[in-house]
Amino acid sequence: MISVGIIGGTGYTGKHLLEYCNNHPYVKEIAVYAKSSAGDKLLNIFPELCGIIPDQTVSSVDNLSYQHDLYFISLPHGEALKYVPDLYKKNKKIIDLGGDYRLNDVTVYEKHYKLTHNSPELLKIAKYGLTEFNVTDKNTDLVANPGCYPTSALLPLKPFIQKFSEEIISVSINSYSGTSGSGKTPKPEMLMSEMYGNVAAYNVNSHRHKPEIEQELLKDGLMAPMAFTTHLLPVARGIYTTSTIHLKKELDETDIKTQFNSVYKDKCFVRMREVPPKLTWVTYTNFCDINLSLSGKTLVITSALDNLVKGASGQAVQNMNQMFGWNDCLGILNSKK
Repeated sequence: MISVGIIGGTGYTGKHLLEYCNNHPYVKEIAVYAKSSAGDKLLNIFPELCGIIPDQTVSSVDNLSYQHDLYFISLPHGEALKYVPDLYKKNKKIIDLGGDYRLNDVTVYEKHYKLTHNSPELLKIAKYGLTEFNVTDKNTDLVANPGCYPTSALLPLKPFIQKFSEEIISVSINSYSGTSGSGKTPKPEMLMSEMYGNVAAYNVNSHRHKPEIEQELLKDGLMAPMAFTTHLLPVARGIYTTSTIHLKKELDETDIKTQFNSVYKDKCFVRMREVPPKLTWVTYTNFCDINLSLSGKTLVITSALDNLVKGASGQAVQNMNQMFGWNDCLGILNSKK
């Protein structure tokens, strides 16, 4: 049994961490830390969780206890830098849901995040926690939980690139996200009156998740050019990604499907679909649904996941399970209730 501290536990992803940890058979204690909501009652912040989780007073991050076994850090990029170095020195297990430890190269981080990194030595130590591929274990102390967009792109692309990288001319990734991806802090451009019935691309050619995707696909041998474009959808949650791969020659679709089925046959949270998935199939779940379609020298792979769950909190709990040698599904599909 372990004790868990959630730093930034009053946002969207923090709420899901609370629910999953409360359902987990091996989590005995959950403490929530925050800044602006410190001193508030948890069930005043999340009244919908009344009768589901025990109430508690939110503690201030300024009074962070070092008595927990594992810490989830669910804060905007840059904020984890204030806590991770000290926690790591105290031999605590850490899962950062932000972007501060995902990139291996500090110069790439500082270019795209516009911040000076205070612990670049930990970038080489942090495990990139894409759970279906980079399995963590009991020797892992620091996990960089992947971004929501990268998860939605890497899960459908990695199996193909691992086997067919030399056949690729180019890769184009188009991702569409719900507004919860921007967090809980109010923003004028996220108002319903702005988003309703509206779709727009944003951060074109400059999204900070692009180098994260490039870094991980390069490890699989991708040398072809890659484009990545993000869009906002007028929905609260979910990410839909369409990846188009242009090939040097025609391939056998059966061979491609065999590769995907081989990679994901024992992965409980990836579902191969016979038709393109829908967002409603995956929202409020930790599943990523994938479909592929080959026409001549063009392969189109579609994927759907919940940005707050598989793209954040659900995958973080998977990483916790792996760090302690437990089954991936614990607390997510299997609970103590």
